[in-house]
Amino acid sequence: MKYNETLALRVAERLMHIADGEEKLMFNGLVFMVNGKMCLGVSKDGMMVRLDPGTLENLSDKDGWEQMVMGGRPMKGYISVSEDVLSRNDELDFWVKLALDFNPFAKASRKKK
Repeated sequence: MKYNETLALRVAERLMHIADGEEKLMFNGLVFMVNGKMCLGVSKDGMMVRLDPGTLENLSDKDGWEQMVMGGRPMKGYISVSEDVLSRNDELDFWVKLALDFNPFAKASRKKK
């Protein structure tokens, strides 16, 4: 199944003001790059958020998110937020802001030669 196009449009609306933003099809979803760095991603059932790993303990009161795991190992600084939580605009805005706030400090992946 394709990524959630409705959610992707809602995320894109929130990133329209960013000059160095782009969308890429990756990981069976749509990834939003900001300043050449992965920032957010939309899948069929939710959204990937790249954030400061130190903020995870501050999110204990928030519902609908979990640490992303790849190959059985937690992905430091990446979480998945459930589509159910993101139906409310204030919740979507919260998660998008977390990703955008961290973006200037995130490391860009190495360019392939």
